[in-house]
Formats: sequence, C-alpha cells, structure tokens
Amino acid sequence: MTAPVAGARPAAWSSLAEAASLAFRLHGPQRRKGTAIPYVSHLMAVAALVLEHGGDEEQAVAALLHDAIEDCGAEHEAEIAARFGPRVAAIVRACTDAEVLPKPPWRARKEAYLAHLEGAGADALLVSACDKLHNARAIVEDLRELGPGMMARFNAGRDGTLWYYRALAEAFARLLPGRLSAELGRAVTEMEALA
Repeated sequence: MTAPVAGARPAAWSSLAEAASLAFRLHGPQRRKGTAIPYVSHLMAVAALVLEHGGDEEQAVAALLHDAIEDCGAEHEAEIAARFGPRVAAIVRACTDAEVLPKPPWRARKEAYLAHLEGAGADALLVSACDKLHNARAIVEDLRELGPGMMARFNAGRDGTLWYYRALAEAFARLLPGRLSAELGRAVTEMEALA
C-alpha cells in the first residue's frame, strides 16, 4: 500500500462510480472477442492500470469509457461530455479509432490510429497504453492456453495483429517512455514468441 502524496487532494471517486455504472449499461451484454468473458472486465482492468500508473480520477473515468464511442455509438460522446466534462470526453475521443459502421478497413484504421498517437496528449497516451497493455496481456494468456490458432479470431489474423502490437509497442516506447511502455514491450515480445 502506498502512502498518499503530501498535499494531494484525495479523490472522491464519485465520478468513477458513475462512469462504472454507465460502462456497465453501455457494454453490459458485450463479450471479449472469441470468449465468454464480459467486456466490462477489460474496461475495469484498463481503469485499474491507469490508476496504478499514476493516473487521476478523470483519466480512470475515461479508461472505463474509452470504447463507448467506438463500440456503442458516437451519440454517447455528448453524454460523456455532459456528465464527466470536456477532458474526459477528449480522452475518449482520442482513444477512438472509428465511430462509423461499418468500420473502415482494418489496416487503414490501425495505421491512422498509430499516426494519431504522434500528436496525442499525455492523457490519451496513458489511457491508450493501458488499453493496449491489457489487450496484449489477454492475448498472451490465450496463446498460452489455446495456442497460436487462437489468433484466427482477430480480423487481421496472426500477422496483422503482431504487426499492430509491435508498432504500438514501438510508438509508446518513444512517446511515453517508462515502466508502462516497457511492460507493453515485454508483453508484445512474449506474444510474438508464442504466436
């Protein structure tokens, strides 16, 4: 357990609780790709990673809601801004790689997201890196349990998925150097070895 930072105002957590409620309402029936795991488990894990890596309550709120626009519809952006403020809405927007259905082609979407990271602010980089770290860790666990065949569940298959995660690891190592990007790099290296 870590001691509070001297002079720091303790978080009230009311916004985080409200965001969790919204995340459960929006994503409740969804499951992680190719699994029976509730999707909200990912959102909670990303919020936990944000807090573990020094994020504040608003960044954790954005982590809980980071897929709301992409997976549940662009109409939720206004609700997020009204309920949680412009900073949270901006982070969620910055973590969104598509808001239209059908989504643009996978490779073009991912290349655009990687390019977008170059100009993303620190808030968005933190939430995005935590999102990608949790995803990478989940893929590694599935590879350990199910073997390389599980990579077929992804739209881009094995090669595209490995390309994307290596490109993400390199981008975050450059844009957000430190423990978080190092953890992502290690997870991606293990993913590559197991796949």
